[in-house]
Amino acid sequence: MGQLLLFLRRILLPFSWVYGFITDWRNSLYDRGMSPSATFDIPTISVGNLTVGGTGKTPHLEYLIRLVKPYTSIATLSRGYGRDTKGFRVATNQDTAATLGDEPLQVYQKFGKEIRVTVGEKRAEAIEKLLSLYPETGLILLDDAYQHRAIQPSINLLLTDYYHLFYQDYPFPAGNLRERRNGAARADAIIVTKCPENCSAEEQKKIIKKIAAYSKAPVFFSGIRYGVPQNGEQQRPPSGPVVLVSGLARPELLEAHARSAFTLAQHLAFGDHHAYTKGDWQKIEAHVRQSEGTDGWVLTTEKDYVKLKSVSDNYTGIYVLPIEVYFLKNNLLNFDDWLLQTLGFDVKKA
Repeated sequence: MGQLLLFLRRILLPFSWVYGFITDWRNSLYDRGMSPSATFDIPTISVGNLTVGGTGKTPHLEYLIRLVKPYTSIATLSRGYGRDTKGFRVATNQDTAATLGDEPLQVYQKFGKEIRVTVGEKRAEAIEKLLSLYPETGLILLDDAYQHRAIQPSINLLLTDYYHLFYQDYPFPAGNLRERRNGAARADAIIVTKCPENCSAEEQKKIIKKIAAYSKAPVFFSGIRYGVPQNGEQQRPPSGPVVLVSGLARPELLEAHARSAFTLAQHLAFGDHHAYTKGDWQKIEAHVRQSEGTDGWVLTTEKDYVKLKSVSDNYTGIYVLPIEVYFLKNNLLNFDDWLLQTLGFDVKKA
């Protein structure tokens, strides 16, 4: 299998060169001012990546919300991938994944009482509408906006997966990069995500050295940790084997955790941002019944649950597995201090 993938990559490399040339040309128009980039009077932070999905943007966005909300009024803005609506939209209690997108809905259900959650594919126009409606907004977090050059953010955060580092990848279609590796030069900071907890200072230095060939930005290292599953209003682990249901770009870490922490009967892996249907739920239920020894437990992610609950007919056997980001203790730099100081917040007054 590995030889086949290597062979296919070699065949596709010329197409990647063409794709890379096109993205370089587009970026050069912005870099030379031939295509305009909007700036705003309040801080804006972009959270994005060079690769197609799978770097953990939403958990990092939630980390930023928790970190910064004691200092200022926050709004988030994303395109709202997968929604059926168009244009600028402010999240309300009536929204669903179909009207808002799965990840914005997840953020709204967690933080909607404390921040504004908005979507809009034309981000510059969306920010203008957001600020006209809510002039008290002090900071805007832009989800998945690294390639959205129509906005020049105050801080550009670039995420790269520890297991799929951008400097080891190629542009589409030979690889998963949205643009060439040199796009990392636009980053104000780079976060290596999904690191193992035992990632040593020496290994961090080696990764930093390789990243330095493409960017001089400070590099931080984060990991993910899973919490206790939520079943309705209660936090508790399932009492027996579970069927794992996910719609992620890279579900390998999730499956590994499920195997180590629970009795995993089966993993039903759908595509990233999968829009679940009644038919999907019927298939899931059928697999639950067929899995020998299960008590009917389904384990899924927060991102998937916001879509599953609308098609699952109030099924009571769904466990939602929360996820949080943390920065490694042996980090060579302190991310919280760097970000808050860059934003100009007085940490002592929080």
